[in-house]
Amino acid sequence: MNTITRRAAVAFVAAALAAPAAVASTSGAASAAPYCGITWGSTAKATSPGLLWTGKVTGVRAGQHTCFDRLVFDVDPGRGTLGYSVRYVSAVTSPGSGMPVAVSGGAKIQITVNAPSTLGMSTRTFSGWRTFRQLKNIGSFEGYTDYGLGVRARLPMRAFVLADADGGRRLVVDVAHQW
Repeated sequence: MNTITRRAAVAFVAAALAAPAAVASTSGAASAAPYCGITWGSTAKATSPGLLWTGKVTGVRAGQHTCFDRLVFDVDPGRGTLGYSVRYVSAVTSPGSGMPVAVSGGAKIQITVNAPSTLGMSTRTFSGWRTFRQLKNIGSFEGYTDYGLGVRARLPMRAFVLADADGGRRLVVDVAHQW
């Protein structure tokens, strides 16, 4: 067995041993472990609205993973602290005007990156993806950039910032495939 396979097997067994055993409820049904161990929930994920970054949003990438779909917002080097707000909303709204923006999907997530952008408005449709349905770049207003993300349903999500070696930042938003 090579080293990588051995490490994977040890990690799998350790995770299986550490996972709580299913406990029968009063109705006799066993409780299920969280999907892929995900415990993120669907509440808003946000930093302080005053956290601003001077670098500009330069692009957005999307990827499919085993347990979730992922968006990565690339932001140029700058000063300050990159803040964000990622939350489920009944309607995605445009920055500045507050007008509703149509986004396809059973549930909608408004993503605000606390950094300006020179990217134009755009729409990307995700055909055949498990969770993502549509992403709209709504625009940048007063140093904040907004996106609307349509997803299949209200599912667990998380958001976090990574620092790049060149001083840039990446805002990562993951949405699980199921509960």
